[in-house]
Amino acid sequence: MKQTEEEKCSCVPEDGGGKACRVESLISVDERGQMVIPKKVRDKAGIKPGDKLALVCWEKDKKICCISLIKADEITDMVKGVIGPLVEEII
Repeated sequence: MKQTEEEKCSCVPEDGGGKACRVESLISVDERGQMVIPKKVRDKAGIKPGDKLALVCWEKDKKICCISLIKADEITDMVKGVIGPLVEEII
């Protein structure tokens, strides 16, 4: 079944398990474009000084509708999980 653009830009999980994105806090953007992730959120996410975060955006109607930060090491693990089996299949 093909997803509509509206469904692709949703934070609601596909499994319908009732767990979805929620607003943790409101943050401000300063004049230099910088933002601060609140300590409570950094602690809960295990984000430490020096960690790299991947910025992931979803678009709808040629505008960004959702921005997500994912720890770079998590992205690496995700990619390995997808590509690893493909490489093994080729070998």
